[in-house]
Order: sequence, then C-alpha cells, then structure tokens
Amino acid sequence: MSQKPKSGFITGNLCILVATIFWGINVAVTKALIPDWMTSYGISAVRLVGGCILMWIASIFVKCVKIERQDWIKLILGGAVGLFLFIFLFVKSLSYGSPIDISIIMTLPPVFVIIIGVIFQKQRPALIEYIGCLVSFIGAAIVILAEGKSSGGSDKLLGDVLAIASTICYAFYLVILEKPTHTYKPINMLRWVFLFAAIPALFLIPGMQKEPIVHTKEVVPWVEIAFILVCVTFLAYFLVQPAIKRIGSELVSLYQYLLPVFATIASVSMGLDKLKWIQVVAMLIIIFGMVLTNIGKRKRAQKELAAQAQTASDSVTPTADGTNSSSENAQKN
Repeated sequence: MSQKPKSGFITGNLCILVATIFWGINVAVTKALIPDWMTSYGISAVRLVGGCILMWIASIFVKCVKIERQDWIKLILGGAVGLFLFIFLFVKSLSYGSPIDISIIMTLPPVFVIIIGVIFQKQRPALIEYIGCLVSFIGAAIVILAEGKSSGGSDKLLGDVLAIASTICYAFYLVILEKPTHTYKPINMLRWVFLFAAIPALFLIPGMQKEPIVHTKEVVPWVEIAFILVCVTFLAYFLVQPAIKRIGSELVSLYQYLLPVFATIASVSMGLDKLKWIQVVAMLIIIFGMVLTNIGKRKRAQKELAAQAQTASDSVTPTADGTNSSSENAQKN
C-alpha cells in the first residue's frame, strides 16, 4: 500500500522534470528561430494549432469519457486564456528580451499561484509565504531593472513585461485546470484545452506563407520547429497533467525555477546569450524566495491536516459498549 503513493510521487516529479527540461531548451530554440526563420506569430500558431492536431490524433487511440457540464467553463478558460495567452506572450517576449532573462522571469508562476489563491479562492497563506513572494519579486525586479537594453534582445523592458504577463497566464492555467486534471485522462482533457487555444490562434495564421522557413531547404530550422511542436508542446503538456495529478499544482509550479538552469545551458551553448553575474544573483534570490514559500506551504498544510484530524476525532463519541461512533450516528440512534 505504501509503495503506490511513493511511486506516484516519483513519477509525478519525473514527468514535470522532463517537461521543464524541454521548456528550458525551448527558450533557446525559439530565440534562435526569431526573427531569421519565423515570426512570433508564426511560432505561436504552429505550437497551438499543430499541438491541437496532435492531441486529437492521439485521442483516437485512447478511450475518452464525456466531459462534465461544470468542467466546460474551466476547459474553455484554461485553453483560451491560460494556454493561448501563455504561449503567445512567452514567444512574443523572446522577440525583444534576453533568453536568459526571460527564463529567470518564468520562475514566477508559484508566486502568482499563491496570489490567485488569495484573491479568488480565499486562501490564507502564512506570513513566510508572503515574505517568499516578496523576495521572488525582488529577484524579478533585479532582472528587469538591471539594463534597459541587452545583447540578447532589442527592447529588454518590453520583453520582460510580456514574460511576466505570460507567467500570470501559466499560473492561471495551473490553478483553473487542477480539479479537471484529477478527473480526466491527460489526452481526454488536453484535446479540448488545445482546441479552445487553437481557435484564437487561427487569427495568427494569415501571412505564414511568407515566413522565411517555408522557403528554405536548410534542415536545422525545421528540426528546431519540430522539437518545439512535438517535445515542447505535445509531450511536455502531456506530462504536466499526470504531474499535477500526482504531486499537485503548487509543487509542479515550483519546478519553474529549474527552467533558467536548462535555458542558460542551451542559450550559452548555442551562442545566443552570455551569462552575467547579475542574472545569477537574481536567479538565486528568486529560488530563495520560492524555498521560503515552499516552507510556508508545508507548515500550513501540516496545520490544516492536524485541524482536520482533530475535527474528525472530536466528531467520534464513545458508545455504551465501549466502541466509538460518530456524533451523527449517535443522534440517529
């Protein structure tokens, strides 16, 4: 009995780790394609429309169940807002900003997951969680304010702002789809999420016939776009749902602070950017903030479990024969 939860925990962590590696490499690969081979509009359209097609093809081989009525609004918002805006704003941010800076900012979803929980779900984080959020924002501010321009992009500030907006959308995606994730198989849910994301992406398709990649015989850009479509868009999102199901959206979002590590390795290896000491400092500050936040979450979860256990204990009353029964059953008897 104890092996299953442990196995599920390990599987969930491995799933999100592989997805994070794909996303880290994706930062460099996407930057390499823009603008020489594709525009941000073209890459976004390929990812969303192409990903939708792959999801629906894959669903042919999986038994899918009917989506419950109350979950449709979550799937629509998760696709049209969470997924579409996340990918579009992320790709657009790389048109302007440094890939390493963008990847550092992409570590912020855990902060926004907490903020969304406070505003919309009436959660009450511990003080240490607020402190962790503040520390992480300081790290992000260092990235944004370090330089107005960078060798990695034409308008660093605009790129950073778009990246922050993208992280908010990703946090929204994690939160709003957490419950459906526990209900449906990955492909069963994702085919609809990608469909609702692909609909607005259709407006990005006009003009794609003019993309330079369409008129080249070089293999490298085609391999890069294939990696983005198959590994980053299809496989990575396929891995996120079982990860959320096994370890929860908060722990999944914490893996985001590993993204700059893989993105930096890829970007430096491809000669797209150079690692600066200020970027390392900002990355460490954000990670420290996330560690504080995680400690606060753990303590809060332990208190909630203790309170639930105490409530359950209080609801049990002894009977005349010395056994225990709930107060509800005692009233019925």
